[in-house]
Amino acid sequence: MTPIKIRVAIVDDHRMILSAFTQWITDSADDIEVITAVPTWPELLTHPQFPVDVVLLDLDLKDNIPVSLKLSTLKTTGSQTVVMSAYSDPGVVREALAAGAVGYLVKSEPASAMVEAIRCAQRGESYISAELDAALGRSPSASPRLSAQERRVMALYAAGDPVKSVAYELSISEETAKSYLKRIREKYRSKGIDVGTKVALRKRAIIDGIIVN
Repeated sequence: MTPIKIRVAIVDDHRMILSAFTQWITDSADDIEVITAVPTWPELLTHPQFPVDVVLLDLDLKDNIPVSLKLSTLKTTGSQTVVMSAYSDPGVVREALAAGAVGYLVKSEPASAMVEAIRCAQRGESYISAELDAALGRSPSASPRLSAQERRVMALYAAGDPVKSVAYELSISEETAKSYLKRIREKYRSKGIDVGTKVALRKRAIIDGIIVN
């Protein structure tokens, strides 16, 4: 039986980058298939094989469409998004992650980082390189790895939403939202970080770039 490959789309307004990234992924990973590599946002949305599992999305396509809108749109389709940029500014990274990206890649990173980011995104896990972790002022080992859904729950709850609102926003039950929060706290506790109160959870969410202060 042929293993199911991770279906990926790349969106970048530089065609040479599209070609290079497609080749890198093809050469580096047998478990990933680049379904399409397009230079514009509309071309992604209208592609006959969209949605895909993971989208590598250029942060600045120069089309005046907010990246937050793109990320929320991709979220509704079930695609996970890894944002790519030439910049590693901590504020930009935090904003992208807070808006719904599960990973952030600097374009100067090696192909192996891109492949790892895609695999993490497919599993619903976040990906940030060690260099970006350092730029964000945290150690990669200091914080637990949260799933994409755990990050969403933490972001909404830490931003001030009550559990009931978090559940409604994510189309899950209140009990499920509570179980996510319990799991999040347990993961932080395993790292020696106490987020037992909502205030502590909010402070940690800001430190880890899950919400923007």
